[in-house]
Amino acid sequence: MNKKLKILFLGDAVGRPGRFAIRDFLALRKEDYDFVIANVENASHGYGLTKNNYEQILRYGVHAMTSGNHIWDRKEIFEYIADADKLVRPLNYPEGTPGVGARVFKINENISIGVINALGQVFMGNMLRPWELIKDEINKIKR
Repeated sequence: MNKKLKILFLGDAVGRPGRFAIRDFLALRKEDYDFVIANVENASHGYGLTKNNYEQILRYGVHAMTSGNHIWDRKEIFEYIADADKLVRPLNYPEGTPGVGARVFKINENISIGVINALGQVFMGNMLRPWELIKDEINKIKR
């Protein structure tokens, strides 16, 4: 019999209360889920994400993190985003933007999951059109 995959998406974790909500919930329920994703663009004092908070959230049991336009609010992100292999920034930023907009995570020997992150365009300035980029990314992941 096939087991159903249980995915939990948490967000938007805002500041210490948001981080501690993730910590406290996962301390009780982490084993109920196969994969945990959290939106963390405001996890450090309400804006951005420090490297320390990134590592802290991983220790709580989060497998993947998404973000949004506030991920850039702390300049520190530019120092570590290339090495933050659990963080997915919005896909539809212009080419050359640090980080990646999609990642594939291995859940176990037989199952992988693709996480794609995109921002809408309303009130977001020069964001690229998300729908075509998402379709292209899905096709890449399927290969």
